[in-house]
Amino acid sequence: MAKRKNNEKYYRIIEAATNIFAKKGFYQAKISEIAREAGVADGTIYIYFKNKDDILISLFEEQMALVLDNMVARISHQDDPIKKLEEFAFTHLRLIEQNRHIAEIIQVELRQSDMFMKEYKNEKFAHYLDLIADIIRDGQEKGIFKKDVMPGVAKRAFFGALDEMSRFWVLSSRKWYDIRTVAKQISGYFLNGIKA
Repeated sequence: MAKRKNNEKYYRIIEAATNIFAKKGFYQAKISEIAREAGVADGTIYIYFKNKDDILISLFEEQMALVLDNMVARISHQDDPIKKLEEFAFTHLRLIEQNRHIAEIIQVELRQSDMFMKEYKNEKFAHYLDLIADIIRDGQEKGIFKKDVMPGVAKRAFFGALDEMSRFWVLSSRKWYDIRTVAKQISGYFLNGIKA
């Protein structure tokens, strides 16, 4: 895995797959189209990836690494758990808006991959959710959030609300609300329910 990630062709294939999956959808996309877009021979794809699902999962891992780094950088500037939760919501939704192709692949195409849904151990995504749980725990330690709130449940509920809004935006032909308003609304629903 480390060897392929140091190879420029690996990243060209990932970028090409992103374009092809966004245009045609995961199931309609062909390895030969990805190879052509990347400027490599069809067989070259199989040097780096086992199959199309492997390309999709690798694409997701690359994106999640960037998203994680971005999120950690954004929320680390905040000390107040309330502001941190609001910043998490805003940053998540802003990333969806700024990276529509990637968002569409993650929101729609990725969830159609049996390999991803059943076999893939999604450590980066688990870490992403744990950022929310850490904010909840921090708020509990500071006496801001109720002690009986379960961080493991709260992180999934909060992410679920953001994820559904993201899915709605990706599948909708127009954006209905501005990001800051939606981030404040979603955060508000949770914060008003968990404040001590």
